[in-house]
Amino acid sequence: MFDRIMTTISFHTVLNFPAFLNKTWCRTRSNPSSTAFQLSSIFIQTDETRNPADSKKIMGSVAAGVRCQAPNSLLTQENTVGILGGVSVFSTLNFLEKLVWWSSRHGEDCIPFVVCSDPTINREFLPPISSPFFLKEKNAQFPLNHGPIVEKLRCKRAFLEQSGARCIVMPCHLSHAWHSEVSEGCPLPFLHVGECVARELKAAKLRPLEAGSNVRIGVLSIDESLTAGFYREKLESQGLEVVLPDMATMEHIVIPAIEALRRKDMEGARNLMRIAVNVLLVRAVNVVVLTSDEMQGLLSRDDPLSKKCINPMDALARSTLRWAKSIQNLHT
Repeated sequence: MFDRIMTTISFHTVLNFPAFLNKTWCRTRSNPSSTAFQLSSIFIQTDETRNPADSKKIMGSVAAGVRCQAPNSLLTQENTVGILGGVSVFSTLNFLEKLVWWSSRHGEDCIPFVVCSDPTINREFLPPISSPFFLKEKNAQFPLNHGPIVEKLRCKRAFLEQSGARCIVMPCHLSHAWHSEVSEGCPLPFLHVGECVARELKAAKLRPLEAGSNVRIGVLSIDESLTAGFYREKLESQGLEVVLPDMATMEHIVIPAIEALRRKDMEGARNLMRIAVNVLLVRAVNVVVLTSDEMQGLLSRDDPLSKKCINPMDALARSTLRWAKSIQNLHT
């Protein structure tokens, strides 16, 4: 597998923007050859006997000071995927690992992709986890000025378009809160993680667990206004009933679980997460969608509760690969 992926590495480009580049790029798109940046080619080493989450080694090579030529000359394949990094670079890397592993594990070439990651979009933009916003306090105002974030994401999207991407994806829950703004005017398919999850659950033909009720899907998030909000919208559009944690569960279980995780109290976080998932399951939900990267991996794979939980980025990765495969088939 090492040799196979290395033969396609020239088509897998990761662009890690310096903090100054976004505004420069937006202002000089008509003359992109004048913009210099760091160009990184990344190879993700995976053990073929393992799940992507088990992979331990990530190898990268960075060539600094490379002067960019016309962005549309970077990649020319019709099934090139543009990956728009968000708040967490680790989320982006986890998503890349899924794409590399799932698209090449049967001996096929990995799909071509280009990644753009901006280190200035980070958790400094987010309110503290204990703020009223995360606790869903009534009449609380959203404290995040998302205008600058949307501007940065739109600039990165434009860069990916000019770099040869034929489809855009954002492996970041928070960024999807502004998906409609970021994707506005985009001439390419721009996948939405909530739609990917909703379509898969609809296609699964789940049956209600209570007679006379609809299929219920639990959504576990650290907020209601942003990530939980758009997941609810997309799921309900497919005729699925959405169940969210109540205020008491958020205050006394979900938020403390995330706080424990950030203190590296893994046992405490895991116990609280199990309680939070059970709270939703007793309300007759078929599955629980975990809408935070921090929640992923808290439950061990041999924990029965983990089989009741969904990682939305898995659905986004599968949809991305289906798109890439369909386009490849059209051109073969």
